[in-house]
Amino acid sequence: MVRSFIEKPNCIILAISPANQDIATSDAMKISREVDPTGERTFGVLTKLDLMDQGTNALDVLEGRAYRLQHPWVGVVNRSQADINRNADMIAARRREREYFATSPDYSHLASKMGSEYLATLLSLHLESVIRAQIPSITSLINKTAEELEAEMERIGRPVAVDEGAKLYTILELCRSFDRIFKEHLDGGRPGGERIYGVFDNQLPAALRKLPIDRHISIQNVKKIVSEADGYQPHLIAPEKGYRRLIEVAIGHFKGPAEASVDAVHHILKEIVRKSIGEAEDLRRFPTLKAELAAASFEALERFREESKKTTLRLVDMESAYLTVEFFRKLPQEVEKGGNSTAAPTVKGGNPAAAAASTVDRYGEGYYRRIASNVSSYISMVMETLKISIPKSVVYCQVRESKLSLLNHFYTQVGRKEGKDLGKLLDEDPALMEQRQQMAKKLELYRAARQEIESVAWSR
Repeated sequence: MVRSFIEKPNCIILAISPANQDIATSDAMKISREVDPTGERTFGVLTKLDLMDQGTNALDVLEGRAYRLQHPWVGVVNRSQADINRNADMIAARRREREYFATSPDYSHLASKMGSEYLATLLSLHLESVIRAQIPSITSLINKTAEELEAEMERIGRPVAVDEGAKLYTILELCRSFDRIFKEHLDGGRPGGERIYGVFDNQLPAALRKLPIDRHISIQNVKKIVSEADGYQPHLIAPEKGYRRLIEVAIGHFKGPAEASVDAVHHILKEIVRKSIGEAEDLRRFPTLKAELAAASFEALERFREESKKTTLRLVDMESAYLTVEFFRKLPQEVEKGGNSTAAPTVKGGNPAAAAASTVDRYGEGYYRRIASNVSSYISMVMETLKISIPKSVVYCQVRESKLSLLNHFYTQVGRKEGKDLGKLLDEDPALMEQRQQMAKKLELYRAARQEIESVAWSR
């Protein structure tokens, strides 16, 4: 137990040994030598000088010949057991001690440097010098620790104000802090927003490529749909109804990837909200406000998703509602260049056999293959258009709205709350409140210690 204290480099060691025993076997000197081999921190004290055998003295030790230390040895004469038994006071004991050294034939020449009073003075002066030497490092340590405590208190937040206006201001500041972090994730200051671009650049094109368009425009399906579109009367010139039905059904497949894009961006925005709330350190103090803010954000994102889904699906419906006629007007010209046309065949010379052959050719496999090719070309054109318009719709309805009005509804609700309800939003974690109180006490102690040190004029 003694070693655990005296081995510390700032500890002053008071090694007490009885004068009527061999100093070489002193336990005090042995352990002090182990932890302080140079003797810089050790003060040797000899007791029981008045109990030594007659004709002997401890001058060799006191004058540093028998056991040398950096600091002078000090001899003391304490109260005897008889003095203790009769409750002799310390003042009388100190007086007898002074008389002993002053009148002792062996120690009178050392009387001014002997005794408990001298030992106290010697130790005080040494302690003062040690403290003076350590003051810069002590002050530095106090300042550093105080700064760390202040920084930690800033991190966990100062106590919440009690008046309604201050509470509302605090809530709005916390919301703005979260909103700023959320926007940094979207705009690139923090990670997360790039995943939205990944939806448009990778997921949407991949989903469009996987659509069963080829199966839809297979020869068998084209023939089936074209035939069903005309009913009992075959088309005379071009199967317009068949074309429209083929195109409308094919475009309907685009609704799946469009909705998937809306949902994918919605989930990314929700993850960014969660991450932003977690990164807003000030919000950690208020679990209720944190939960309310998350709920309000998710509710707003849900509204944005519904609006985005309506708008995006409307884009797909627009492509079905009105086909690009210029595309089809170019088809006969382009086909004629290749020697094939989807127009009604012309019978030259009025030859019925030629007309019959042409009619058979008209409804052959090549005829339906040309229809499938035309539909495929048109669907590809629409697909390229939607690759551009779907991201625009999603960004406008979800990402842009999230940046502009994510918390608008929440702000309106908070503005209607009264002081009591505002206080419920700012209910701190009890453990955090206790932590702040303990840190405040420590900080006050460190500040007091710093002031105490600064107020002392070290003149020596």
